[in-house]
Amino acid sequence: MRAGRREWLGLAVLALPTLLLSLDMSVLHLAVPHLAADLRPSSTQLLWIIDSYGFMIAGFLVTMGTLGDRIGRRKLLMVGGAAFGAASVVAALSTSPEMLIGARAVLGVAGATLMPSTLALISNIFQDPEQRGTAIAVWMSCFMGGMVVGPVVGGLLLDRFWWGSVFLMAVPVMVLLLVAAPKLLPEYRDAAAGRLDPASVALSLGAILPVVYALKETAKDGASPVNAVVLAVGVAVGVVFVRRQRGLADPMLDLRLFRVRAFSAAVSIMLVGALTMGGVFLLVSQYLQMVAGLSAAQAGLWLVPQAGAVVVGSLIAPRLARRFRPEFVLGVGMLVAAGGIGLFMLADGAGGVAFVVAGMSIASFGMGPQGVLCTEMVVGSVPPRKAGAASAMSETSGEFGIAMGIAVFGSVGTAVYRESVAVPGEVPAEAAALASDSMAGALQAAGSLPGPLAEGVLATARDAFASGLHAVAGIGASVVVVFAVVGMVALRRTRPATAEEPAPVPAGG
Repeated sequence: MRAGRREWLGLAVLALPTLLLSLDMSVLHLAVPHLAADLRPSSTQLLWIIDSYGFMIAGFLVTMGTLGDRIGRRKLLMVGGAAFGAASVVAALSTSPEMLIGARAVLGVAGATLMPSTLALISNIFQDPEQRGTAIAVWMSCFMGGMVVGPVVGGLLLDRFWWGSVFLMAVPVMVLLLVAAPKLLPEYRDAAAGRLDPASVALSLGAILPVVYALKETAKDGASPVNAVVLAVGVAVGVVFVRRQRGLADPMLDLRLFRVRAFSAAVSIMLVGALTMGGVFLLVSQYLQMVAGLSAAQAGLWLVPQAGAVVVGSLIAPRLARRFRPEFVLGVGMLVAAGGIGLFMLADGAGGVAFVVAGMSIASFGMGPQGVLCTEMVVGSVPPRKAGAASAMSETSGEFGIAMGIAVFGSVGTAVYRESVAVPGEVPAEAAALASDSMAGALQAAGSLPGPLAEGVLATARDAFASGLHAVAGIGASVVVVFAVVGMVALRRTRPATAEEPAPVPAGG
């Protein structure tokens, strides 16, 4: 059952949309000033141009993963690839903010078909556990590599062409996918699955979208009654969704998967890893630009070692897991990551780029095995016919984790900043209010003040922001240590399923 040349060529085909999705996430931020000058969107429209893509991906992952199990994973991958290519052309040629928002939303829905389909097909094609681990490591390395390549490629395109060129990168990739997939990828689907339940689809969207929206808005603007109500609505709809799934003979999301200990533990650890790294990365990127004074391009270059470290950690994880027990490799990697996050506590307001970059690189290297091994545990602990739903759950946990991390750690950092900042008394009230609110406000206030007074405001703001970074680093490192131990204990007696003996899903009570 070991994979041969055709299967590894198929992995190369599956890596293309994975690389493209991560590249598309990172490249838009560079294009924002250019498209804003051309389309002149309002501030609200600009936010939706940026966020609609992520919202749709998060909302439709579970639906698309389950749909792939029913209609065929290769078929869904090709339909999604065609839709992604077409929507990319529309986005590139958009003549109004509304047109671009709509195109980005369609891109998000199409993107939600690609991630679970690629991961599910990898679990089906590579039935040997060792080869499957290597394939998942390559798949994840491509995803992380896209985050690094995106700003570089996007910058080159924007220097030579118009902003729409960053969207057209998807077209040749999707054409190649549509040509090669029928020849290199076999079809897989669950022949025993019934119809997709429309009510379950609506409930899943009604649960996921409000929760993600509330978390993102809380991260941007802070806690508010509106965000709390939206979050409560999402949670309430989620409860109804769970109750409906329990009552269906053929549920959209089989909750019995969570009774498999390897599955539930791996999904939980992935959620915590995404939460911690998402929240920490937010403050690190702000530190490099607002405290250290680097441009966006310079900050991106300083973060290249971090991306390279996570690729290396991901690629060596399967080999280490064959020599040592996977849960041991996972736990030790997370402890290394906690040490890297702890280095942030040595960075201060006057300097500390070296500590931040080194800490982020070490943390990313340590988290590399967590991403690969937990993903392999998720898809390896369920029957092949459930691979699409399992893959969607792993992706959804990552989306939720990043959104929660940005909201929670962003709020902690802001609270510590506001408690620590000490604006000089001679600063005018309006400027003092701005500087007391956030580091971005301090930079804005300093621009309207004379030199010595501006430097005094910036000095106290930098120190206050560093204090917030220290608090977030302490909390994040502690959480990672706790879940490193929990992971080693919870996964101690589990083992991955094999092709000959797939892990059973408990039925009934």
